[in-house]
Amino acid sequence: MKVCPNCGAQLEDNAAFCVSCGAPMNAQANQQPQQPQYQAQPQYYAPQPAVDPADHTAEFDPKDISDNKPFAMLVYLMSFIGIIVAAICAKDSPYVQFHIRQCIKITVAQMLVGIITAFLFWTVIVPIAAAIAIAVLEVISLICFFQVCGGKAKEPAIIKSLSFLK
Repeated sequence: MKVCPNCGAQLEDNAAFCVSCGAPMNAQANQQPQQPQYQAQPQYYAPQPAVDPADHTAEFDPKDISDNKPFAMLVYLMSFIGIIVAAICAKDSPYVQFHIRQCIKITVAQMLVGIITAFLFWTVIVPIAAAIAIAVLEVISLICFFQVCGGKAKEPAIIKSLSFLK
């Protein structure tokens, strides 16, 4: 019996071609069988990154972003006063209006923490938890500021999960 040098199939002694892969048989094929050759595997394609539903940057005109970025920054730097100034100076900018809404959400969360702390100040744990919550909200506001510096329009991380602020 012959062995196909291409695929390793067993053949009859008088076979001129392999019945499995069609490779021609010659005198050397009977002496040393070769390793079977395999077809190349299809290429692996990396999955495409998911789109962040909290990122609204693509919804805004790049010219609007570049023209009104300072007002959007002002919103996070000066809170109430920044909101008022930005609302007056850039009232026609959807980009600034987006950041005004996000800053108002952060401010409302800070006020709620302050109100809860005012009612439960006599406990030990609530003022400590409130101080931590206020610090976290300030860090979120700072992150939003740096996102505006980069021309982004993202909803703040923790604030977007608070359903009563939607």
